[in-house]
Amino acid sequence: MNSMQIRRTAIAVAAAAVLPFSLSACSDSGNDTKAAPTAAAGDEAKTGQSTPAGDSMTGDQPFGPACAGVPKEGAGSFDGMAKDPVATAASNNPALSTLVAAVKQAGLVDTLNNAKDITVFAPTNDAFAKIPKADLDKVLADKEQLTKILTYHVVGQRLAPRQLENGSFETLQKGMVTTKGSGEAYKVNGSANVVCGNVKTANANVYIIDTVLMPK
Repeated sequence: MNSMQIRRTAIAVAAAAVLPFSLSACSDSGNDTKAAPTAAAGDEAKTGQSTPAGDSMTGDQPFGPACAGVPKEGAGSFDGMAKDPVATAASNNPALSTLVAAVKQAGLVDTLNNAKDITVFAPTNDAFAKIPKADLDKVLADKEQLTKILTYHVVGQRLAPRQLENGSFETLQKGMVTTKGSGEAYKVNGSANVVCGNVKTANANVYIIDTVLMPK
């Protein structure tokens, strides 16, 4: 009997010693299980902030089909353009070479580079190609007319995508441009499509468009 009592006592002591560790392990496991979804939720929140969502489904990132053609690195990349004033930044984008030539012809490089917080609706080379060559050459040769057309593409404030949903803005030419759309689809004056929008430069937001705007 003494031997049985000693054996039972030993088992009871062992169980008492192991039980706290088992409870502690269960408690820690429970905490880990609860903590994991919290961390995951935090990661989802961070992912949501960095994804082109947010305002008008675009967040603070460039958007549009033509953005894929922008160089990934160098002065013509999105990061590179963000460091330069708008006329300089545009000169590093091959798709805007006709616009850059027109800006130089009109003597507007310094005007655009020194402007503060503007928006530029920038026609691509293909946009200028829609204009008959004879008409385009005539405009390029008329500095006054060229200046009117180019400054009609510039608004004196930085416009975020959400402001383009149903907007009307005065340009540097003193005419008005209208914008409509949502998500990643916007039109300017009902005819020009934004093909790469919300491109940042040091002093401007740029919306690259597929049609040259004409002052009204």
